[in-house]
Amino acid sequence: MAIEVAELVTMALKVGIAGYGLAGRYFHAPLLKGCGYEVAAILTSNEVRKAHALEDFPHTTVVSSIEELVSMDLDLVVVASANIAHADQAIAALNAGIPVVVDKPMGRNLEETQHIIDTSIAVGVPVTTFFNRRWDSDALTIKKVLASGALGEIHRMDSRFERFRPELNPDSWRENMSPEDGGGQLLDLQPHLISTAIDWFGNAELITASVRSIRGSADDDSVLVLRHANGVMSYLSASAVVGAPGPRIRILGSKGALVINDLDPQEALLRQGKYPEGGRWSEPTHSVAHIYRGTEVELVESVSGNYALFYSAVGEAILHGKSWPVTKEDALLVARIIDQARELNTDAK
Repeated sequence: MAIEVAELVTMALKVGIAGYGLAGRYFHAPLLKGCGYEVAAILTSNEVRKAHALEDFPHTTVVSSIEELVSMDLDLVVVASANIAHADQAIAALNAGIPVVVDKPMGRNLEETQHIIDTSIAVGVPVTTFFNRRWDSDALTIKKVLASGALGEIHRMDSRFERFRPELNPDSWRENMSPEDGGGQLLDLQPHLISTAIDWFGNAELITASVRSIRGSADDDSVLVLRHANGVMSYLSASAVVGAPGPRIRILGSKGALVINDLDPQEALLRQGKYPEGGRWSEPTHSVAHIYRGTEVELVESVSGNYALFYSAVGEAILHGKSWPVTKEDALLVARIIDQARELNTDAK
């Protein structure tokens, strides 16, 4: 089953990308290209990344400061830099009158996130955040299964981003930068888990959390427990030190359990240099999902994942005043839960 992409309405909207590392080069740039945006400018002061930018977009303008970027004639700025720069860069673009997409997390904490949103409201310029995992195959398949009622009354959900990387990567700011500066998995992976949980089951409160550093740098092992307003409990695990990762997602209901074992394939495709041309993937992008009822197992028809749906919706919002794909309220709720989890764990501060 496929989700239809809205008619591509970007009409060569001009976008500037702030930051051209992993997020900028391998997530945002190819999705923007696939959706028909013109990547008019890229901000990076790194010489290697400048070369990458011109290799990927020979006609783009490479700039070295956010002031240069926001002085250009742009329809959108995408903040894909390190977390420590998100707030300053997003606010600069908003004050220049340019709508903004901020890679997750919007801010390093609730205060920064609130500041970005308050600025957006004050100047009347929209901002949203890139919770792309809401357009994973597993996320879209779960919404279909939940709507069908096949699982009955849901009481629990387990969602995981678990890996086995026992050695720190010395080149990764996410693994080595302090939590105060934006490092750690609480800010890297938990936003995906929290944002999808509240998308499926609604508003939630944090019940308890364990946030630890096993490898001796930024937090790399966390479990958050949320209680949603509808009574569902979500158990969210993000870890770099799991030798035997559990199922990607398991949802338990009165009529059965939905289990998805593997990660959506889109990230792997993007890292290979592929992109959804015309807003559609030519490669398969579906996860394998099953419903278990004791010994009975049913294969579920999966929905194909498509991150291009995010930027298609952004284009609709800019050109036609449609809703932005992620609300300010959701960005704030994710930030609030992360702050609360950190407050419960002094060794994660």
